Amino acid sequence: MTDTHFVIRTEGLTKVFGKVRALDGLDLTVHPGEVHGFLGPNGSGKSTTIRVLLGLMKATSGHAELFGGDPWRDAPRLHRRLAYVAGDVALWPALTGGECLDVLAATHGGVNGQRRADLIERFDLDPTKRVRDYSKGNRQKVVLIAALAADAELLVLDEPTSGLDPLMEQAFQQCIRDRREDGVTVLLSSHIMGEVEALADRVSIIRRGRTITSGTLADLRSSTRSAVHAVTVREPDGLAEAEGVADHQSERLDGGVDSRFTIDPDHLDSVIGVLHAAGIHTLTLTPPSLDALFLRNYGPPLGPDEAAADESLAEAPS
Repeated sequence: MTDTHFVIRTEGLTKVFGKVRALDGLDLTVHPGEVHGFLGPNGSGKSTTIRVLLGLMKATSGHAELFGGDPWRDAPRLHRRLAYVAGDVALWPALTGGECLDVLAATHGGVNGQRRADLIERFDLDPTKRVRDYSKGNRQKVVLIAALAADAELLVLDEPTSGLDPLMEQAFQQCIRDRREDGVTVLLSSHIMGEVEALADRVSIIRRGRTITSGTLADLRSSTRSAVHAVTVREPDGLAEAEGVADHQSERLDGGVDSRFTIDPDHLDSVIGVLHAAGIHTLTLTPPSLDALFLRNYGPPLGPDEAAADESLAEAPS
C-alpha cells in the first residue's frame, strides 16, 4: 500500500494484547505539510497508535506507513526524518537544559542552531540550570525546543504542552505555525481542544481503536448544528415549527423579539429567510466548537477499565 502522497497512512491497523483489542482496524492519513489533530477519549488508542507509528511496538495486523516505509522494520532510518514530543517527559537530572538539548539533537538528522537559540529565547528557558531544578513546564520546554529546532520533516506531538502556562502555549502555537510554513508535517494529539482548533488543518477522532470521523473542521461542522441568536422587529412567522430548527426559545423585548435556536446546515438558508421577513436587528451564527464536535462523536463515556487501557497497554511489551 505504499503511497508517498501521505506522510502517515494506516489501513485496518490492529493491536491486540491478550483478549483486549487496543486498535481495531484504525484508518489514518496525514498529508504532507498539514497539522493533523488526533483526538479521542482516554483509552481510545491514541498512544498505542503513536507507538506503532514510531516503531516502538509491532502491530498485530493491518498496515502502517511512515514516509512510505514500514515503521517497525525501518525505524532507525525513519527516525532521522522526525522528532517526537511526549507529554510525560523524562530527562537526565544531573545535566543542564543545554546539555539535554545537545543529547537530544544527536538523535535527530540535523538541528538548526539559530532556530534553537531563538526558541530558547521565545520559551524563556535558562539552559544553564540543571534538569533537577526545572519545573515540569521547563522540562517540557526542553523537549519542545529540541523537536522544533530539529531539521525534521514530521513532528509527532503527544500532549506537547502539558505543564506549560497559557503564555507559553501561545508561543508553542506560533512555533507550530512557523514550522508548517516551512513545510513540516505535524501529528498533534492533545486534550486541549482550543489548541487543536487553532492549529489543525484536518482532524481525526478515534474511539475504541477505530477512526469514527476525519476531515477538516469545516467538513465536520457541515454535518453538525449551529447556534443562532437573532433579534427581529416582529415575531418570526413559524420559526419554532420550521424544518431543521431545534431548541427554540423566544422572548419579547422592547421594540423587538429575541430568538435563540439551533439549526442544521441543510435548512439554514430557509430559516434566514424567515428571520429576514421578520426584520433583522441583529443576527449571530455560531458554528459548533471542536469540543462540541468531539463530544458528539465519541458518544457515551468509556468505562473505568477502558479508560485505563490505552495508557497501560501502550507500555506493554510488543
